[in-house]
Amino acid sequence: MSDNGLRSHRLDGLKQGIFAELTAKKEEVERSGRKIYNLFVGTPDFLPSEHIVKTLSEAAADPLNYKYTLKDMDELSVAVSKYYKKRFEADIEPDCIALVNGTQRGMPDLMMAIMDPDDLVLVPDPGYPVFEAAVRLCGAKPYYYTLKEENSFLPVLSEIPEEIAYRAKAMVVSYPYNPVCRKAPKSFYEELIAFAKKYDIFIIHDNAYSDIVFDGEKGGSFLAIDGAKDVGGEFFSLSKSFNVTGARISFFLGRKDVVSSLKLYLSQVDFGTFLPVQKAALAALTGPLDGVEKQRMLYQERRDALCQGLRNIGWNVPDSEGTMFVWAPIPEGYKTSREFVGAMLEKAGVLCTPGESFGPSGEGYVRFALVLPPDVIAEAVEAIRVSGVLNR
Repeated sequence: MSDNGLRSHRLDGLKQGIFAELTAKKEEVERSGRKIYNLFVGTPDFLPSEHIVKTLSEAAADPLNYKYTLKDMDELSVAVSKYYKKRFEADIEPDCIALVNGTQRGMPDLMMAIMDPDDLVLVPDPGYPVFEAAVRLCGAKPYYYTLKEENSFLPVLSEIPEEIAYRAKAMVVSYPYNPVCRKAPKSFYEELIAFAKKYDIFIIHDNAYSDIVFDGEKGGSFLAIDGAKDVGGEFFSLSKSFNVTGARISFFLGRKDVVSSLKLYLSQVDFGTFLPVQKAALAALTGPLDGVEKQRMLYQERRDALCQGLRNIGWNVPDSEGTMFVWAPIPEGYKTSREFVGAMLEKAGVLCTPGESFGPSGEGYVRFALVLPPDVIAEAVEAIRVSGVLNR
């Protein structure tokens, strides 16, 4: 037995999240009586719409809804299909849609369904941690493509070595992208589809933030681009648009053979999603959507309060283009993002996430979550100014 006790080699290379470590430090500072401005974890502070809560509550009160569901509700798959047509102008047949237990769980499930040990998957660096974890857990191998600020944090596909491209079985992409807070133009997706066709690579697009795009732009879907359905699929989550993160509602849509493989895998490890949750998802997709747009504007107000506020005190933080986050270069004088995060928590009482937790190329940046109202964000900016943490 290893020093770590009984543990699968599948866990080798996986890191304990920075979230637990920083939460412990936050609680320590709070115990000293300091006010903490928590811009750390991306859990929306907005409430789900009343009609979603009501539907879930009424369904949960019916004892007949506590049986195994075994499959997705037909009307829910149809609703997703119609939503994609109306919202994204993408034609997705209901049998090309699978309900998953949130994208955080859906990503590893998809990898288990379509990857074999030692298959190669292209993943972004900086990257949302589950992208790498999902690859490693199924025994496949990650190859990291670097996202650089000078390239607008978009992959430079021509820099991926050809021998790697021919070996790769899949590629994970996500825009608007957490943590770098950039969106991708249609021209990039067209280039990506041509790249995927040339090298026979399946594209996995995480579309969690299509409803949180700023400055008059409208978020779209990878699957709406010509040729996308031939080479890929997309995760679509209700978590951030409808504030139902704990309900774990996400869908994988795309190429039928891949969706069928995912459904087969899920049939072996699960007995379906709790029926009241499915009914709540149906209510979200078929109900009024004005709250989604109102919320987008509220996130933009928060973005403006933070980014403009920090620029006003001498920290050149670019505006986030989308997501519920801001990606900021650390000030001069600090060697690492972790060092700066620690200093800001201790001196200003402001908590954010070090970029290093998203991979080597995340070093030199920090991520803020837009989870406080603009007036409280303004207080946090003032706390940073008064603390002197920017002037080292």
